[in-house]
Amino acid sequence: MAEIPLEHITVQNLDIAHAVCGDGEKQVLLLHGWGAHSGLIWPLAERLAHMGYHCYVPDLPGFGQSQEPPQPWTVYDYAAFVLNYMDAQRLKRVYLFGHSFGGRLSLILGAEHRERIIKMALADSAGIRPSTPLWPRIRLNTYKLMRNGLYRIGAHALADNLRNWYGKRYGSADYQAVSGVMRQTFIQVVNEDLQAFAARVHIPTLLFWGDKDEDTPLWQGKKLEEIMPDAGLIVHEGAGHYSYLERLQETARIMDYFFKQEA
Repeated sequence: MAEIPLEHITVQNLDIAHAVCGDGEKQVLLLHGWGAHSGLIWPLAERLAHMGYHCYVPDLPGFGQSQEPPQPWTVYDYAAFVLNYMDAQRLKRVYLFGHSFGGRLSLILGAEHRERIIKMALADSAGIRPSTPLWPRIRLNTYKLMRNGLYRIGAHALADNLRNWYGKRYGSADYQAVSGVMRQTFIQVVNEDLQAFAARVHIPTLLFWGDKDEDTPLWQGKKLEEIMPDAGLIVHEGAGHYSYLERLQETARIMDYFFKQEA
């Protein structure tokens, strides 16, 4: 992977790493997924830059080389950060690309701040919360009752031990990969279902999806296409959660065609 020309700026009093490439008139903001960083978006940014775009790729707070938030953030805090980043870079309106977690933020921005976005392209976007099977739901509710009961009677050490054990035993890989502020941030982020926001996104949107994606399965892409007023789904056969990287040249070519068409 090519070296990324990261620079550091201050946004919301946080030290933020970002990279910029290209000098075209059309400005594209690219947002990475959870647990990722700008390096996993950079190959797409470079190809778009060669096609005449001006690309901005930040490490979101708590990822890559960017500073963690001072307290646990929600997905809405991250969306607000993106707007502040745009203001800091004097980006009035952009073409927006979001992968996975970046897609979550894009759904909120597209619904709440459509005046700042021209068109969107989302790859294997998060934002639809799948239903939990009966037994895991019972297990989780039982755990919460026990944990909260221990806290209420003042048995904080036992409650903390139970919480740590449950997280190690049943927590996802993403949950276990982080701690402190970012672990609580993860809990707050993944529990948000954004279908109501998606239904309010009237911005023209392309959805790229890998049919072998196990993190955000293809049915979620089909659901987004169904509920978003102006969205089209492109399926990369044989690709997984990073479908845009697995089909990099094709993704860039389609985005270029889509962005250059009149809205």
